Amino acid sequence: MRDSFSVTLNELLVNTYRTVLRVEEQMIKNMNGIDLSINELHMLEFIGNSEEGATISDIARVMDITLPSVTVAIKKLEKKGYIQKIKCKDDGRIVHVILTRTGKKIDAMHRYFHEQMIRNISKEIREDEKELLLKAMVNLNEFFKKKLAAMKSGRTTVPKNNEKDLLT
Repeated sequence: MRDSFSVTLNELLVNTYRTVLRVEEQMIKNMNGIDLSINELHMLEFIGNSEEGATISDIARVMDITLPSVTVAIKKLEKKGYIQKIKCKDDGRIVHVILTRTGKKIDAMHRYFHEQMIRNISKEIREDEKELLLKAMVNLNEFFKKKLAAMKSGRTTVPKNNEKDLLT
C-alpha cells in the first residue's frame, strides 16, 4: 500500500503535467490563425534557440525524436511558412533549419507566454518557498533524466504484473 505522500505527489505530478499542457494548448488556440501542435511549437522554440539554425540531427537528438519524424515535422513547418532550410556555406551537405519571420513571431509569443506564466507563479510564492521549490524541481528533473537514461539503455524494463515498480 502506498503512503499518502506518494499518492499526493503522484496526483500533483500528473495533474500539473496535464494542466500545463492544457494551458499551452489554450494559448495556441488563443493565437488566432496559428495551426501548430504543442510539439511543433516546441520544435520552433528549439530552432529559435539555435544561433545559426539547427540541423535535423540536432533536433532529433535534443528533442529525443526519430530522424524520420523530425523530417516529416520540418516539411510540415516549412509548408506552413514557419521555418526554412538553408545549406551550410562551408559544407553543402549540411542543411540548417532556421525560423522565418513568421516563425520568429510565433516563437517570441511563446517565450513571452512562458515569461508571463513564470512571473505570475513567482508572485504567488514566498521567497523562502522559491528556493525549496527550485531544489525540489532540480531533484525531480535529475531523477527523471536518470530513469529515462536507464530505460533507454535497457537497464530498466516495464514491469510485468506484480513486479517491482518501473521507476525504482
